[in-house]
Amino acid sequence: LLSVSCLGDCQLHTSCGIQKCTTDFVSFTSHLNAALEDFDLEFCKALRAYSVCTYRNSKVCRGNLVYHSAVLGIGDLMTQRNCTKDGPTSSTSPEMTPDPCNYSGHAEAREHQGGDKTSPPTYLFCGLFGDPHLRTFKDHFQTCKVEGAWPLIDNNYLSVQVTNVLVVPGSSATATNKITIIFKSYQDCTDQKVYQAVTDDLPAAFVDGTTSGGDGNTRNLHIVEKVSGKYIEMHARYIGTTVYIRQLGHYLTLAIRMPQELVMAYEESQDLQLCVNGCPAGERIDQSGHLPLPVVGKRLPWGAAAHPQSGYTLETATTKCHEKMLVKDIYFYSCVFDLLTTGDANFTAAAHSALQDVEALHPSKERWHIFPRSGGGGVGRDSKFFVSLGLVCLILVAYL
Repeated sequence: LLSVSCLGDCQLHTSCGIQKCTTDFVSFTSHLNAALEDFDLEFCKALRAYSVCTYRNSKVCRGNLVYHSAVLGIGDLMTQRNCTKDGPTSSTSPEMTPDPCNYSGHAEAREHQGGDKTSPPTYLFCGLFGDPHLRTFKDHFQTCKVEGAWPLIDNNYLSVQVTNVLVVPGSSATATNKITIIFKSYQDCTDQKVYQAVTDDLPAAFVDGTTSGGDGNTRNLHIVEKVSGKYIEMHARYIGTTVYIRQLGHYLTLAIRMPQELVMAYEESQDLQLCVNGCPAGERIDQSGHLPLPVVGKRLPWGAAAHPQSGYTLETATTKCHEKMLVKDIYFYSCVFDLLTTGDANFTAAAHSALQDVEALHPSKERWHIFPRSGGGGVGRDSKFFVSLGLVCLILVAYL
């Protein structure tokens, strides 16, 4: 599609408006994220607007290489995304009114209304799986006991509570067998909806029997069943939030992606949230993220011991986990820990799927893997470099 000449220093005709078309397309898509449910819808709207803009400039840009590269790139992208040529387009009107039930469009609407450039919303990730292992919104990794019912999230928009039970006799290690989620009522987008999953009962509906909240046509809040009885997703468009719940073996896992500004919207009395502040010190099994691996016949201070009848040694557990996870990050070591502690091979699948959920929902690829004794953090890329033809080519390549 795009030749080496795209990287050349091409001059735009002064009357050709292709650069404005491209700038608008970047503006329409900069806040979008592929993990969000309405990504394809909004991306297609932006492509149609880009196509309309190029058509209006077809005569004055007829001999311009940038223009022709853009037209070809738009066509390929529309084919890849299954976008129809006819349909709604992204609006360039400064008086555009925000859709209160589409969180991903709020920042853009505020920018149009106030005139000030606003940054795209920041999203955070939290996950719980295994024995149980917790990845907080701050990307801290902990392993905790937390037997009984504990709040993962409790803010003005969403409450998530998990119940953990003992896994094996003689050990204080627990795993999750119940998850309760409350989507609180929000304007005209949705009434309050409660979802509950327990071991061997992972429904594809809320407790009232419905599968969506608010107007069913707009799908502001809805449940998608991916694998019957084993894996469901919940998409809350109005708060930009996605939740994955799985059952692996006898226990449940949870992964959630939520905007930072909503995560932090809670009262002082709601400060006990494992996803926000982690587990209380007295409930921690790990030592600053480092897992003490059980040894056969030896009991650890927190009450876990490897059981000879489990059939796993450190070597066989390592081999088993390495079949699913090639990178020896904290998810790999969690897998080894769970096998030695419980002898239940389903925890291997739990660790593997937890990492898959991170890759699907976590906004920062450089933070997907957490390694023991790692300082974390990463350096982003500055997109202000793009100019003229390079802008068109590099933007289109990024989406191809």
